[in-house]
Amino acid sequence: MKLAGGSVRPFNLRVTNHMTTSSDRCVSTSQPLKYGSRKRSLKMTSSWNPKGSSKVTSSQSVAFKANKIRDKWTEFQGIKNWDGLLDPLDDGLRDEILRYGEFVEAAYRCFDFDTSSPEYATCRYPKGSMLTQCGLDETGYKVTKNLHATCGVQLPSWTDQRIPGWVSTQSSWIGYVAVCNDKDEIARLGRRDVVIAYRGTATCMEWIENLRAMLTRLPDDMAQDNCQSMVQSGFLSLYTSSMGTGRSLQDSIRDEISKILTKYADEPLSITVTGHSLGAALATLTAHDIATTFKHAPLVTVLSFGGPRIGNRNFRSQLEKSGTKVLRIVNSDDPITKVPGFVLDDEETTRASSSVNRDGLSNWLQKRVEETQWVYAEIGKELRLSSRECPNLRDGSVANCHDLKTYLHLVDNFVSSNCPLRATAKRVLKQQQVLCH
Repeated sequence: MKLAGGSVRPFNLRVTNHMTTSSDRCVSTSQPLKYGSRKRSLKMTSSWNPKGSSKVTSSQSVAFKANKIRDKWTEFQGIKNWDGLLDPLDDGLRDEILRYGEFVEAAYRCFDFDTSSPEYATCRYPKGSMLTQCGLDETGYKVTKNLHATCGVQLPSWTDQRIPGWVSTQSSWIGYVAVCNDKDEIARLGRRDVVIAYRGTATCMEWIENLRAMLTRLPDDMAQDNCQSMVQSGFLSLYTSSMGTGRSLQDSIRDEISKILTKYADEPLSITVTGHSLGAALATLTAHDIATTFKHAPLVTVLSFGGPRIGNRNFRSQLEKSGTKVLRIVNSDDPITKVPGFVLDDEETTRASSSVNRDGLSNWLQKRVEETQWVYAEIGKELRLSSRECPNLRDGSVANCHDLKTYLHLVDNFVSSNCPLRATAKRVLKQQQVLCH
């Protein structure tokens, strides 16, 4: 039985008197916090670098490209599990991954990170101009729904007078639904595409949910045929919790997708759910929920960037049974993709079962381990990258390896497992030319 594991790092409490600079990996506040006679300030670490660096951005915008993909769109959406497209990475698929990555980037850019603002944790722009403000006005997509996630954890009452109000913000804007309405773009894509895009962790309460890492059973309406399906407790809480008269993220998704499926029932349609970090986990839950709730749903695909583990093997089986396609873009140097919990290697488990199993010891041991609610499974197909191979990414910090811009840069330059980056490929070609002469 082979185990793979990792640990989760909590958000940081640091003394600071400055706002974020281009070299920082966090969003901070200078509001003082009093503990008796001492004054401190909280610094909120997010999953995104607000300023970014030209070294880790895509070489060019791929929000709109002239090349037509209509003949291969189902393959790019995973209908054949991306066989033959990942190693080497197909250029058409590369463009699609980067295009959806820009929708995730827009979710970050729209979020108000300023903890001193009364609009903190809301969307900075009106729905009608959101994509234009983020430079995606030529994509042909229109935002139809703002999405909010609510933390299901209640802080103790004594914290009310001891911490700033923004720390306990329970409901926050987390993403949006957008539908392609441009006729030329629909013709290029070969169908009308629906995008659901999620940002990563940005608030203290979301960090608390991240740390609730034990597996919990899916509710009956999400696991009707398999009560053994389990997912990470905090992610499920953010997806299903509501507060007061507000609606849960799950209810908002179901209502909006129902309207879209009714409105475009006679058209070729795809639903692409994409996100980074926490958003990657929510994207997988969302796709599963859509495929489970709507029996005649179109092809539902997840494109996730730097996502943590989300569920157990039964959850993975249920995803596969529903036809949901998941492509995980993973930086092997990003520790976030290796948590929470640990994984039982399927091949090792099978070999152990066949060699020791006269008395059923292996099955008994495996069952006992899985009952600990810490045994996760790797879900979907994986595009594995490495920032260590990239000369432009010399900062090997966790924040840099996990940054969405790093992921987009790696995708833009990845060639194959033998020649990880375009620069490497060029050197190999030059060496071959020298040998030929």
